[in-house]
Amino acid sequence: MTTFDRRNILQLLGIGVAGAALPGSAVLAQAGRDMVTIAWPSDVPSWDPNQRFSPDAQPLFKLVFDQPVGQDPDLTLIPSLMTEWSLAEDGLSLSFTLRDDVTFHNGAPMTAEDVRYTFYERIKAGHKLDIANSWRHVTDIEVISPTSGVFRFGSPAPTAPQWLAFMGSYVVPKAYMEEVGVDGFRDAPIGTGPYKLVDYQMNSRLVFERNENYWGGVPEIKTITVDVIKDTSARVAAVQSGQADLTINIPVRETLRLDKTEGLTGEINAITRVILLQMRHDGEFAEQNLRLAAHHAIDKAAISKAFYGGAAVPLSVVSPPGTPGYVEGYEFAYDPEKSKELLAAAGFSADNPAKFTMATTNGHFPSDYDIARALLQMWKKVGIEVELEVIEYAKYFELNRGHKLPPATLYSWDNATGDPEIFTGYLLNPKMPFSSWKAEKPGDEVLRLFGEPDYAKRIAGYQALNREATEMGAAIPLLQSVQTLVRKSDLDYRIYRNGWVLGNSMKWG
Repeated sequence: MTTFDRRNILQLLGIGVAGAALPGSAVLAQAGRDMVTIAWPSDVPSWDPNQRFSPDAQPLFKLVFDQPVGQDPDLTLIPSLMTEWSLAEDGLSLSFTLRDDVTFHNGAPMTAEDVRYTFYERIKAGHKLDIANSWRHVTDIEVISPTSGVFRFGSPAPTAPQWLAFMGSYVVPKAYMEEVGVDGFRDAPIGTGPYKLVDYQMNSRLVFERNENYWGGVPEIKTITVDVIKDTSARVAAVQSGQADLTINIPVRETLRLDKTEGLTGEINAITRVILLQMRHDGEFAEQNLRLAAHHAIDKAAISKAFYGGAAVPLSVVSPPGTPGYVEGYEFAYDPEKSKELLAAAGFSADNPAKFTMATTNGHFPSDYDIARALLQMWKKVGIEVELEVIEYAKYFELNRGHKLPPATLYSWDNATGDPEIFTGYLLNPKMPFSSWKAEKPGDEVLRLFGEPDYAKRIAGYQALNREATEMGAAIPLLQSVQTLVRKSDLDYRIYRNGWVLGNSMKWG
Protein backbone atom coordinates (compact mmCIF):
# COMPACT_ATOMS: atom_id res chain seq x y z
CA MET A 1 0.00 0.00 0.00
CA THR A 2 1.42 3.37 -0.95
CA THR A 3 1.73 6.31 1.42
CA PHE A 4 -1.12 8.04 -0.43
CA ASP A 5 -3.43 5.02 -0.13
CA ARG A 6 -2.80 4.56 3.58
CA ARG A 7 -3.33 8.23 4.37
CA ASN A 8 -6.38 8.41 2.15
CA ILE A 9 -8.07 5.46 3.84
CA LEU A 10 -7.46 6.97 7.26
CA GLN A 11 -9.02 10.23 6.14
CA LEU A 12 -12.05 8.50 4.67
CA LEU A 13 -12.62 6.67 7.96
CA GLY A 14 -12.01 9.51 10.38
CA ILE A 15 -11.01 13.07 11.17
CA GLY A 16 -7.60 14.44 11.89
CA VAL A 17 -5.00 17.08 11.27
CA ALA A 18 -3.30 16.85 7.90
CA GLY A 19 0.31 17.48 7.32
CA ALA A 20 3.17 15.05 7.70
CA ALA A 21 6.04 17.12 6.29
CA LEU A 22 8.16 15.83 3.45
CA PRO A 23 11.79 16.90 3.24
CA GLY A 24 12.77 19.35 0.55
CA SER A 25 10.63 20.93 -2.14
CA ALA A 26 10.53 20.96 -5.91
CA VAL A 27 8.37 24.05 -5.92
CA LEU A 28 9.01 27.64 -4.97
CA ALA A 29 9.84 28.26 -1.31
CA GLN A 30 7.23 29.91 0.87
CA ALA A 31 8.04 33.61 1.03
CA GLY A 32 6.96 34.01 4.66
CA ARG A 33 6.07 31.46 7.30
CA ASP A 34 3.21 33.62 8.54
CA MET A 35 1.57 33.89 5.09
CA VAL A 36 -0.58 31.48 3.08
CA THR A 37 -1.87 31.78 -0.49
CA ILE A 38 -4.92 29.73 -1.45
CA ALA A 39 -6.24 29.08 -4.97
CA TRP A 40 -10.04 28.98 -4.54
CA PRO A 41 -12.60 28.09 -7.23
CA SER A 42 -15.15 30.87 -6.60
CA ASP A 43 -15.74 34.24 -4.97
CA VAL A 44 -18.29 35.21 -2.34
CA PRO A 45 -21.68 36.28 -3.76
CA SER A 46 -21.34 39.50 -1.75
CA TRP A 47 -19.81 40.54 1.56
CA ASP A 48 -23.18 40.45 3.28
CA PRO A 49 -22.95 36.92 4.75
CA ASN A 50 -26.72 36.75 5.39
CA GLN A 51 -27.65 37.58 1.80
CA ARG A 52 -26.96 34.49 -0.30
CA PHE A 53 -26.40 30.82 0.47
CA SER A 54 -23.25 29.74 -1.36
CA PRO A 55 -21.57 26.58 -0.01
CA ASP A 56 -18.08 27.28 -1.38
CA ALA A 57 -18.14 30.78 0.15
CA GLN A 58 -18.51 29.51 3.71
CA PRO A 59 -14.77 29.08 4.46
CA LEU A 60 -14.24 32.64 3.17
CA PHE A 61 -17.07 34.06 5.28
CA LYS A 62 -15.75 32.19 8.33
CA LEU A 63 -12.50 34.13 8.13
CA VAL A 64 -14.34 37.41 8.79
CA PHE A 65 -17.53 36.41 10.62
CA ASP A 66 -18.59 34.05 13.39
CA GLN A 67 -21.71 31.99 13.87
CA PRO A 68 -23.67 31.61 17.11
CA VAL A 69 -22.97 27.88 17.21
CA GLY A 70 -19.84 26.11 15.96
CA GLN A 71 -18.99 22.60 14.80
CA ASP A 72 -16.23 20.16 15.59
CA PRO A 73 -14.50 18.42 12.69
CA ASP A 74 -16.93 15.50 13.21
CA LEU A 75 -19.87 17.99 12.90
CA THR A 76 -20.83 17.93 16.58
CA LEU A 77 -22.39 21.26 17.58
CA ILE A 78 -20.14 23.19 19.97
CA PRO A 79 -20.18 26.64 21.63
CA SER A 80 -19.07 29.61 19.58
CA LEU A 81 -20.54 33.08 20.11
CA MET A 82 -23.16 31.26 22.16
CA THR A 83 -21.89 29.41 25.20
CA GLU A 84 -25.26 27.75 25.85
CA TRP A 85 -28.51 27.21 23.95
CA SER A 86 -31.64 25.24 24.75
CA LEU A 87 -34.49 24.38 22.38
CA ALA A 88 -37.87 23.96 24.08
CA GLU A 89 -39.54 20.53 23.77
CA ASP A 90 -42.29 21.99 21.61
CA GLY A 91 -39.72 23.64 19.34
CA LEU A 92 -41.32 27.07 19.78
CA SER A 93 -38.47 28.83 21.58
CA LEU A 94 -34.71 28.70 21.98
CA SER A 95 -32.95 30.39 24.88
CA PHE A 96 -29.29 31.32 24.61
CA THR A 97 -26.31 32.78 26.45
CA LEU A 98 -23.52 34.69 24.68
CA ARG A 99 -19.85 35.16 25.46
CA ASP A 100 -19.12 38.48 27.14
CA ASP A 101 -15.66 39.03 25.61
CA VAL A 102 -16.39 39.27 21.88
CA THR A 103 -15.83 42.46 19.89
CA PHE A 104 -16.32 43.36 16.24
CA HIS A 105 -13.33 44.43 14.19
CA ASN A 106 -14.08 48.09 14.98
CA GLY A 107 -13.85 47.38 18.72
CA ALA A 108 -17.59 47.49 19.44
CA PRO A 109 -18.86 44.71 21.72
CA MET A 110 -21.03 41.97 20.25
CA THR A 111 -24.29 41.62 22.22
CA ALA A 112 -27.73 40.05 22.06
CA GLU A 113 -28.92 43.16 20.20
CA ASP A 114 -26.71 42.12 17.28
CA VAL A 115 -28.22 38.63 17.36
CA ARG A 116 -31.73 40.11 17.31
CA TYR A 117 -30.78 42.42 14.46
CA THR A 118 -29.26 39.61 12.38
CA PHE A 119 -31.99 37.02 12.73
CA TYR A 120 -35.11 39.16 13.18
CA GLU A 121 -34.82 42.88 12.50
CA ARG A 122 -33.10 42.56 9.12
CA ILE A 123 -35.70 40.07 7.93
CA LYS A 124 -38.61 42.14 9.27
CA ALA A 125 -37.18 45.24 7.56
CA GLY A 126 -37.44 43.49 4.21
CA HIS A 127 -33.74 43.03 3.45
CA LYS A 128 -33.45 40.53 0.59
CA LEU A 129 -31.70 37.74 2.44
CA ASP A 130 -31.59 33.97 2.09
CA ILE A 131 -31.78 33.71 5.88
CA ALA A 132 -35.32 35.04 5.54
CA ASN A 133 -36.14 31.49 4.42
CA SER A 134 -34.20 29.58 7.06
CA TRP A 135 -35.40 31.90 9.86
CA ARG A 136 -38.86 32.66 8.46
CA HIS A 137 -40.59 31.27 11.58
CA VAL A 138 -38.94 33.76 13.99
CA THR A 139 -41.65 36.00 15.47
CA ASP A 140 -39.33 37.81 17.87
CA ILE A 141 -36.02 37.58 19.69
CA GLU A 142 -36.37 38.72 23.26
CA VAL A 143 -33.24 40.43 24.59
CA ILE A 144 -32.97 39.66 28.29
CA SER A 145 -29.50 41.11 28.81
CA PRO A 146 -26.45 41.95 26.66
CA THR A 147 -25.46 38.29 26.85
CA SER A 148 -28.78 36.42 26.89
CA GLY A 149 -32.04 36.17 25.01
CA VAL A 150 -34.79 33.94 23.62
CA PHE A 151 -35.79 33.16 20.04
CA ARG A 152 -39.59 32.94 19.64
CA PHE A 153 -40.97 30.86 16.77
CA GLY A 154 -44.43 30.92 15.22
CA SER A 155 -44.18 27.21 14.41
CA PRO A 156 -41.87 24.46 15.69
CA ALA A 157 -38.24 24.95 14.63
CA PRO A 158 -36.64 21.58 15.42
CA THR A 159 -33.45 22.34 13.48
CA ALA A 160 -32.83 25.83 14.89
CA PRO A 161 -29.58 24.74 16.64
CA GLN A 162 -28.26 23.23 13.40
CA TRP A 163 -29.16 26.37 11.46
CA LEU A 164 -27.27 28.52 13.96
CA ALA A 165 -24.17 26.70 12.67
CA PHE A 166 -25.13 26.56 8.97
CA MET A 167 -25.11 28.78 5.90
CA GLY A 168 -25.99 32.44 6.25
CA SER A 169 -26.14 32.42 10.04
CA TYR A 170 -23.36 34.91 10.73
CA VAL A 171 -23.83 37.64 13.32
CA VAL A 172 -23.43 41.12 11.84
CA PRO A 173 -23.00 44.42 13.76
CA LYS A 174 -26.27 46.30 14.14
CA ALA A 175 -24.82 49.74 14.91
CA TYR A 176 -22.22 49.65 12.13
CA MET A 177 -24.61 48.37 9.48
CA GLU A 178 -27.22 50.98 10.38
CA GLU A 179 -24.51 53.64 10.25
CA VAL A 180 -23.05 52.77 6.84
CA GLY A 181 -26.06 51.06 5.25
CA VAL A 182 -26.22 47.68 3.58
CA ASP A 183 -24.22 48.77 0.53
CA GLY A 184 -21.61 50.42 2.73
CA PHE A 185 -21.32 47.24 4.76
CA ARG A 186 -20.79 45.13 1.66
CA ASP A 187 -18.02 47.50 0.58
CA ALA A 188 -16.32 47.48 4.00
CA PRO A 189 -17.49 44.45 6.00
CA ILE A 190 -16.56 43.84 9.61
CA GLY A 191 -17.32 40.87 11.80
CA THR A 192 -16.08 39.16 14.94
CA GLY A 193 -14.00 36.59 13.06
CA PRO A 194 -10.32 35.59 13.19
CA TYR A 195 -9.36 37.77 10.20
CA LYS A 196 -10.12 41.21 8.78
CA LEU A 197 -10.71 41.76 5.09
CA VAL A 198 -8.09 44.32 4.03
CA ASP A 199 -8.21 44.09 0.22
CA TYR A 200 -10.90 42.83 -2.11
CA GLN A 201 -10.81 42.59 -5.89
CA MET A 202 -14.01 40.93 -7.07
CA ASN A 203 -13.49 37.54 -8.74
CA SER A 204 -9.74 38.02 -8.47
CA ARG A 205 -8.07 38.40 -5.07
CA LEU A 206 -9.01 38.60 -1.38
CA VAL A 207 -6.48 39.52 1.32
CA PHE A 208 -7.10 38.91 5.02
CA GLU A 209 -5.05 40.10 8.00
CA ARG A 210 -5.08 38.39 11.37
CA ASN A 211 -7.39 39.76 14.08
CA GLU A 212 -4.94 40.19 16.95
CA ASN A 213 -7.83 40.47 19.43
CA TYR A 214 -9.76 37.42 18.31
CA TRP A 215 -11.77 35.93 21.16
CA GLY A 216 -11.14 32.37 19.95
CA GLY A 217 -7.35 32.63 20.04
CA VAL A 218 -5.01 34.43 17.66
CA PRO A 219 -4.44 32.37 14.46
CA GLU A 220 -0.97 31.13 13.54
CA ILE A 221 -1.08 32.63 10.03
CA LYS A 222 -0.87 36.43 9.85
CA THR A 223 -1.87 37.03 6.21
CA ILE A 224 -4.09 34.88 4.01
CA THR A 225 -4.37 35.66 0.31
CA VAL A 226 -7.11 33.96 -1.68
CA ASP A 227 -6.75 33.98 -5.45
CA VAL A 228 -10.07 33.26 -7.17
CA ILE A 229 -9.21 30.84 -9.98
CA LYS A 230 -12.27 29.30 -11.59
CA ASP A 231 -10.40 27.23 -14.16
CA THR A 232 -9.40 23.83 -12.81
CA SER A 233 -6.20 23.51 -14.83
CA ALA A 234 -5.13 26.98 -13.71
CA ARG A 235 -5.55 25.95 -10.06
CA VAL A 236 -3.44 22.89 -10.73
CA ALA A 237 -0.74 25.06 -12.29
CA ALA A 238 -0.86 27.52 -9.38
CA VAL A 239 -0.18 24.92 -6.72
CA GLN A 240 2.35 23.02 -8.85
CA SER A 241 4.36 26.17 -9.54
CA GLY A 242 4.27 27.28 -5.92
CA GLN A 243 2.18 30.38 -6.61
CA ALA A 244 -0.43 28.84 -4.30
CA ASP A 245 0.14 26.86 -1.12
CA LEU A 246 -3.20 25.03 -1.27
CA THR A 247 -6.07 24.41 -3.65
CA ILE A 248 -9.23 22.29 -3.77
CA ASN A 249 -11.59 20.54 -6.18
CA ILE A 250 -9.23 19.50 -8.92
CA PRO A 251 -9.56 16.17 -10.78
CA VAL A 252 -8.57 13.07 -8.87
CA ARG A 253 -5.98 12.15 -11.50
CA GLU A 254 -4.25 15.50 -10.93
CA THR A 255 -4.47 15.07 -7.16
CA LEU A 256 -2.78 11.67 -7.44
CA ARG A 257 -0.12 13.05 -9.78
CA LEU A 258 0.68 16.04 -7.59
CA ASP A 259 0.83 13.82 -4.51
CA LYS A 260 3.88 12.21 -6.10
CA THR A 261 5.56 15.61 -6.51
CA GLU A 262 8.20 16.32 -3.90
CA GLY A 263 6.95 18.90 -1.41
CA LEU A 264 3.26 18.48 -2.24
CA THR A 265 0.56 16.34 -0.62
CA GLY A 266 -2.69 15.32 -2.30
CA GLU A 267 -5.82 14.25 -0.45
CA ILE A 268 -9.22 12.80 -1.31
CA ASN A 269 -11.60 13.37 1.59
CA ALA A 270 -15.19 12.15 1.81
CA ILE A 271 -17.48 15.02 2.84
CA THR A 272 -21.13 15.55 3.72
CA ARG A 273 -22.19 16.71 0.29
CA VAL A 274 -24.22 14.64 -2.14
CA ILE A 275 -23.62 14.56 -5.88
CA LEU A 276 -27.08 14.28 -7.40
CA LEU A 277 -29.35 15.11 -10.27
CA GLN A 278 -31.66 17.86 -9.14
CA MET A 279 -34.96 17.27 -10.94
CA ARG A 280 -37.92 19.32 -12.05
CA HIS A 281 -41.42 17.89 -11.61
CA ASP A 282 -42.74 19.37 -14.85
CA GLY A 283 -41.85 19.48 -18.54
CA GLU A 284 -40.09 16.40 -19.88
CA PHE A 285 -39.80 14.91 -16.41
CA ALA A 286 -43.50 15.11 -15.57
CA GLU A 287 -43.44 11.44 -16.66
CA GLN A 288 -42.32 9.33 -13.67
CA ASN A 289 -41.29 6.36 -15.80
CA LEU A 290 -38.79 8.57 -17.63
CA ARG A 291 -37.29 9.79 -14.36
CA LEU A 292 -36.93 6.23 -13.07
CA ALA A 293 -35.57 5.01 -16.40
CA ALA A 294 -32.89 7.70 -16.27
CA HIS A 295 -31.93 6.54 -12.76
CA HIS A 296 -31.81 2.80 -13.54
CA ALA A 297 -29.46 3.51 -16.46
CA ILE A 298 -26.72 4.99 -14.24
CA ASP A 299 -23.80 2.80 -13.15
CA LYS A 300 -22.73 4.76 -10.07
CA ALA A 301 -19.98 2.34 -9.05
CA ALA A 302 -18.37 2.73 -12.47
CA ILE A 303 -18.50 6.52 -12.19
CA SER A 304 -16.88 6.39 -8.74
CA LYS A 305 -14.15 4.07 -9.97
CA ALA A 306 -13.47 6.09 -13.12
CA PHE A 307 -13.32 9.55 -11.59
CA TYR A 308 -12.70 9.07 -7.86
CA GLY A 309 -10.68 5.88 -7.68
CA GLY A 310 -13.66 4.22 -5.98
CA ALA A 311 -13.53 6.64 -3.02
CA ALA A 312 -16.96 8.19 -3.66
CA VAL A 313 -19.68 6.01 -2.13
CA PRO A 314 -22.63 5.27 -4.47
CA LEU A 315 -25.91 6.51 -2.96
CA SER A 316 -29.54 5.47 -3.27
CA VAL A 317 -30.94 8.23 -1.04
CA VAL A 318 -30.09 11.91 -0.61
CA SER A 319 -28.14 11.35 2.62
CA PRO A 320 -24.63 9.87 2.88
CA PRO A 321 -23.62 7.07 5.27
CA GLY A 322 -23.15 8.20 8.84
CA THR A 323 -25.84 10.90 8.67
CA PRO A 324 -29.29 10.53 10.29
CA GLY A 325 -31.28 10.35 7.05
CA TYR A 326 -29.29 7.49 5.54
CA VAL A 327 -31.33 4.32 4.87
CA GLU A 328 -29.17 1.33 5.73
CA GLY A 329 -29.46 -1.59 3.31
CA TYR A 330 -31.59 0.19 0.71
CA GLU A 331 -30.29 0.12 -2.86
CA PHE A 332 -31.75 1.48 -6.09
CA ALA A 333 -30.49 -0.92 -8.73
CA TYR A 334 -28.41 -0.20 -11.79
CA ASP A 335 -30.53 -2.05 -14.35
CA PRO A 336 -30.34 -0.95 -18.02
CA GLU A 337 -32.97 -3.52 -19.06
CA LYS A 338 -35.41 -2.15 -16.51
CA SER A 339 -34.63 1.30 -17.85
CA LYS A 340 -35.59 0.22 -21.36
CA GLU A 341 -38.84 -1.33 -20.09
CA LEU A 342 -39.81 1.90 -18.33
CA LEU A 343 -39.03 3.93 -21.44
CA ALA A 344 -41.26 1.66 -23.51
CA ALA A 345 -44.03 1.96 -20.93
CA ALA A 346 -43.75 5.73 -21.22
CA GLY A 347 -44.19 5.53 -24.99
CA PHE A 348 -40.58 6.01 -26.05
CA SER A 349 -38.81 3.95 -28.70
CA ALA A 350 -35.90 4.01 -31.13
CA ASP A 351 -38.05 6.08 -33.47
CA ASN A 352 -39.28 8.28 -30.63
CA PRO A 353 -36.37 8.58 -28.17
CA ALA A 354 -36.71 10.35 -24.84
CA LYS A 355 -34.99 13.72 -24.88
CA PHE A 356 -34.17 16.29 -22.22
CA THR A 357 -31.56 18.90 -21.28
CA MET A 358 -29.17 18.59 -18.33
CA ALA A 359 -27.09 21.38 -16.82
CA THR A 360 -23.67 20.92 -15.26
CA THR A 361 -20.86 23.03 -13.95
CA ASN A 362 -17.26 22.57 -15.07
CA GLY A 363 -14.84 22.81 -12.15
CA HIS A 364 -17.30 23.41 -9.30
CA PHE A 365 -16.60 19.98 -7.82
CA PRO A 366 -14.03 17.36 -8.87
CA SER A 367 -14.72 15.86 -12.32
CA ASP A 368 -18.22 17.34 -12.58
CA TYR A 369 -18.03 17.82 -16.34
CA ASP A 370 -16.51 14.37 -16.83
CA ILE A 371 -19.35 12.80 -14.83
CA ALA A 372 -21.90 14.67 -16.93
CA ARG A 373 -20.40 13.31 -20.14
CA ALA A 374 -20.37 9.79 -18.69
CA LEU A 375 -24.06 10.10 -17.82
CA LEU A 376 -24.84 11.09 -21.40
CA GLN A 377 -23.14 7.93 -22.67
CA MET A 378 -24.99 5.70 -20.20
CA TRP A 379 -28.32 7.22 -21.16
CA LYS A 380 -27.56 6.91 -24.86
CA LYS A 381 -27.14 3.15 -24.44
CA VAL A 382 -30.76 2.78 -23.26
CA GLY A 383 -32.25 5.21 -25.75
CA ILE A 384 -32.23 8.56 -23.96
CA GLU A 385 -30.82 11.57 -25.80
CA VAL A 386 -29.58 14.41 -23.61
CA GLU A 387 -28.36 17.87 -24.50
CA LEU A 388 -25.66 19.12 -22.12
CA GLU A 389 -25.68 22.74 -20.95
CA VAL A 390 -22.60 24.02 -19.09
CA ILE A 391 -23.30 26.79 -16.56
CA GLU A 392 -21.20 28.83 -14.14
CA TYR A 393 -21.47 28.05 -10.42
CA ALA A 394 -23.04 31.46 -9.75
CA LYS A 395 -25.49 30.95 -12.63
CA TYR A 396 -26.84 27.83 -10.94
CA PHE A 397 -28.15 29.89 -8.02
CA GLU A 398 -29.69 32.47 -10.33
CA LEU A 399 -31.50 29.83 -12.38
CA ASN A 400 -32.61 27.85 -9.34
CA ARG A 401 -34.09 30.87 -7.57
CA GLY A 402 -35.90 31.85 -10.75
CA HIS A 403 -37.19 28.28 -11.23
CA LYS A 404 -35.43 28.20 -14.60
CA LEU A 405 -33.15 25.18 -14.25
CA PRO A 406 -33.48 22.60 -17.05
CA PRO A 407 -35.21 19.24 -16.37
CA ALA A 408 -32.08 17.84 -14.67
CA THR A 409 -29.04 19.52 -13.12
CA LEU A 410 -25.87 17.80 -11.95
CA TYR A 411 -24.96 19.40 -8.64
CA SER A 412 -23.11 18.77 -5.38
CA TRP A 413 -25.65 19.56 -2.64
CA ASP A 414 -24.05 20.95 0.51
CA ASN A 415 -25.06 20.16 4.07
CA ALA A 416 -22.46 21.06 6.67
CA THR A 417 -24.70 19.77 9.48
CA GLY A 418 -25.66 16.35 8.08
CA ASP A 419 -29.30 16.85 9.16
CA PRO A 420 -31.81 15.39 6.64
CA GLU A 421 -33.92 18.56 6.65
CA ILE A 422 -31.07 20.36 4.91
CA PHE A 423 -30.70 17.51 2.43
CA THR A 424 -34.11 16.24 1.28
CA GLY A 425 -36.13 18.85 3.16
CA TYR A 426 -34.74 21.87 1.36
CA LEU A 427 -34.22 19.98 -1.90
CA LEU A 428 -37.92 19.05 -2.17
CA ASN A 429 -39.73 21.76 -0.20
CA PRO A 430 -41.99 23.36 -2.84
CA LYS A 431 -42.09 26.64 -0.91
CA MET A 432 -38.33 27.11 -0.90
CA PRO A 433 -36.37 28.95 -3.61
CA PHE A 434 -33.67 26.28 -3.38
CA SER A 435 -35.97 23.55 -4.72
CA SER A 436 -36.58 22.92 -8.41
CA TRP A 437 -39.16 20.24 -7.50
CA LYS A 438 -42.44 22.08 -6.82
CA ALA A 439 -44.93 19.18 -6.81
CA GLU A 440 -47.37 18.43 -4.00
CA LYS A 441 -45.81 14.98 -3.60
CA PRO A 442 -43.65 14.54 -1.60
CA GLY A 443 -43.75 18.25 -0.74
CA ASP A 444 -46.66 17.81 1.65
CA GLU A 445 -44.67 15.35 3.75
CA VAL A 446 -41.65 17.67 3.71
CA LEU A 447 -43.78 20.50 5.10
CA ARG A 448 -45.09 18.21 7.85
CA LEU A 449 -41.60 17.15 8.88
CA PHE A 450 -40.42 20.76 9.03
CA GLY A 451 -42.73 21.17 12.04
CA GLU A 452 -42.09 17.83 13.78
CA PRO A 453 -40.44 18.61 17.16
CA ASP A 454 -39.82 14.98 18.19
CA TYR A 455 -36.33 14.07 16.97
CA ALA A 456 -36.87 10.31 16.63
CA LYS A 457 -40.13 10.77 14.72
CA ARG A 458 -38.57 13.43 12.51
CA ILE A 459 -35.59 11.27 11.56
CA ALA A 460 -37.77 8.20 10.91
CA GLY A 461 -39.98 10.39 8.76
CA TYR A 462 -37.04 11.64 6.72
CA GLN A 463 -35.68 8.14 6.20
CA ALA A 464 -39.06 7.09 4.78
CA LEU A 465 -39.20 10.29 2.73
CA ASN A 466 -35.71 9.72 1.34
CA ARG A 467 -36.73 6.32 0.04
CA GLU A 468 -40.02 7.63 -1.36
CA ALA A 469 -38.24 10.49 -3.14
CA THR A 470 -35.91 8.05 -4.87
CA GLU A 471 -38.67 5.63 -5.84
CA MET A 472 -40.78 8.37 -7.42
CA GLY A 473 -37.77 9.99 -9.12
CA ALA A 474 -38.06 13.32 -7.32
CA ALA A 475 -34.27 13.28 -7.01
CA ILE A 476 -31.53 11.04 -8.36
CA PRO A 477 -28.74 10.63 -5.78
CA LEU A 478 -25.46 9.54 -7.31
CA LEU A 479 -22.45 9.64 -4.98
CA GLN A 480 -21.25 10.95 -1.67
CA SER A 481 -19.09 13.91 -2.59
CA VAL A 482 -15.37 13.92 -2.11
CA GLN A 483 -13.15 16.93 -1.80
CA THR A 484 -9.79 16.83 -3.51
CA LEU A 485 -7.12 19.02 -1.96
CA VAL A 486 -3.45 19.61 -2.75
CA ARG A 487 -1.22 21.54 -0.36
CA LYS A 488 2.41 22.07 0.43
CA SER A 489 3.36 19.16 2.61
CA ASP A 490 4.47 21.30 5.54
CA LEU A 491 1.22 23.28 5.63
CA ASP A 492 -1.05 21.78 8.28
CA TYR A 493 -4.80 22.33 8.52
CA ARG A 494 -7.77 20.70 10.25
CA ILE A 495 -9.94 18.33 8.22
CA TYR A 496 -13.70 18.76 8.62
CA ARG A 497 -16.24 16.15 7.49
CA ASN A 498 -18.26 18.90 5.81
CA GLY A 499 -15.33 20.02 3.64
CA TRP A 500 -14.55 23.29 5.39
CA VAL A 501 -10.97 24.43 4.80
CA LEU A 502 -10.48 27.07 7.47
CA GLY A 503 -7.59 29.52 7.40
CA ASN A 504 -7.52 29.94 11.16
CA SER A 505 -6.71 26.22 11.53
CA MET A 506 -3.64 26.47 9.28
CA LYS A 507 -0.02 26.55 10.36
CA TRP A 508 3.34 25.79 8.87
CA GLY A 509 5.03 22.66 10.17
